Amino acid sequence: MVRALHESVGARRLTSPNPAVGCVIVTADGRTLSGVTEPAGCRHAEIVALDAASANGISTAGATVYVTLEPCSHHGRTPPCTDRLIDAGVAKVVVAVGDPDPMVGGSGLAVLRAAGIEVELGVEAEAAAAQLAAYLHHRRTGRPYVILKLAATLDGRTAAADGSSRWITGPEARVDVHRLRADSDAVLVGAGTVRADDPSLTVRLVEDLAERADPRRIVLGSAPPGAAVHPCTEMAGSLGEILDQLGREDVVQLLVEGGATVAGALHREGLVDRYVLYLAPALAGGDDGVPMLSGPGAPTVERLWRGEVAAVTRLGGDLRLDVVARKAD
Repeated sequence: MVRALHESVGARRLTSPNPAVGCVIVTADGRTLSGVTEPAGCRHAEIVALDAASANGISTAGATVYVTLEPCSHHGRTPPCTDRLIDAGVAKVVVAVGDPDPMVGGSGLAVLRAAGIEVELGVEAEAAAAQLAAYLHHRRTGRPYVILKLAATLDGRTAAADGSSRWITGPEARVDVHRLRADSDAVLVGAGTVRADDPSLTVRLVEDLAERADPRRIVLGSAPPGAAVHPCTEMAGSLGEILDQLGREDVVQLLVEGGATVAGALHREGLVDRYVLYLAPALAGGDDGVPMLSGPGAPTVERLWRGEVAAVTRLGGDLRLDVVARKAD
């Protein structure tokens, strides 16, 4: 299962809106074959691995299959993976996490068990859930998984008193942001950020992402003619309604790079699923710079929003801090 998870890392850049699933087949005589989900409309990970076995004349009768997400049991863009697994004569299917998609929702596991195949659920479940977080969230809520990206000084300023913000962090952090964009289906900014910074929101800094088109660009409000963000989608309305619409349009992961106004509004409405903070070893040294989040904050210490640190990464001289909401007890 660890190998299946490892092989699917980064694959969502090509598979979205489908999940990036990894599969490893261990045959009865100990040989291994693997597969990763292909772009939407093409083969799922299980089928890629089974086809590899067929192409090499390797029998899968009695094999054990390790797959990071519950196999599908319905006809969508492709036939059910469960049918192929049953026809292949596998003896056991080990699954990391169940698929909350209403068209699956445990039916894949039930179909396999009904065919006499042993099924084990929950192996490396935490790692798989983290890797598939955006997909799982989208299927459960209908909304994109929202990542709020902020670059700031150690004292929490995203721009100086005169509004200048380029560049607070170093080149390694900026390249990492482009990778984060490549992992996302869309990037959202406010019209104020477009007017102030004229961002292009592309993945141009990362040469090895040539296979990944730039994410869809969303502007809250109107982008001025000639702005680098064009072509973009201009949207208005409540943030919840916008997320609902983007979810219906197959935006599974949404990266927000807006300014303090948009960031503050998303935070206060509880719409951020992951905070990615790029912190530079720099100090603005006062209270007249631009904060990370604008608007009213917590009135008391008891009402502070508190999360969990999911990861800390050093990028050149800067730090990337990933924070998610605390899990319920």
